[in-house]
Parts: sequence; structure tokens; C-alpha cells
Amino acid sequence: MQDKVTTVLKAIADPTRREIFHVLVVATTAMPITEISNQFNMTRQGITKHLLTLNEAGLVEISKKGRERFCNANTGPLKEIHQWLNFYEQFWDDTLGKLDAYLKDRT
Repeated sequence: MQDKVTTVLKAIADPTRREIFHVLVVATTAMPITEISNQFNMTRQGITKHLLTLNEAGLVEISKKGRERFCNANTGPLKEIHQWLNFYEQFWDDTLGKLDAYLKDRT
């Protein structure tokens, strides 16, 4: 079983999925799959496959109303990615700060 960070990173690795996610975030409301697919030069079935991958990563919530399925962005999983990246940002800030101090001491 993959961890959540890996699943989210794999989902957003594809540029089409990132664009679909962006469309949903900007929309700020649930959109029918048909409306989403109309914004791309791709079949509805292709868009649905991308949406299912985003759904498995927790980035998209899909609900059914009548005969239509609606999709809504969920930015929550991106917080875990942000936290993961923050660790490395802090690591490099500390490391470069130590390097700077070392170089100043040598001059």
C-alpha cells in the first residue's frame, strides 16, 4: 500500500490531471463531468479516468445527483505535501546557513 504523499504525487504528476484539478479549484463549486470534459480535447471517458485517479488520491470528491456525476476539488491532501516539503526546505535553509557561517569564518 502506498502512503498518501506518494499517491498524491503520482496523481498530480500528470499535466492533464493537474489542469483538471486546477479547473475544479477555480470553479469553487461542484462541476458535472460533462462540463469538465468540454474544457479538454479528450473524450469524456478519458477525463473520467483522470478524475478517478484524482479521486483515489483524495484530491477530487465525486458525487452522483440524478443521472449526472459531479466533481469537487479537495485541496486537503496538498497540505500533507506542503508539510513534507517544509521539512526539506528547513533542512536546506539550515544547511546553507551553516555553510554561510563557515565561509564567513574562513575569510
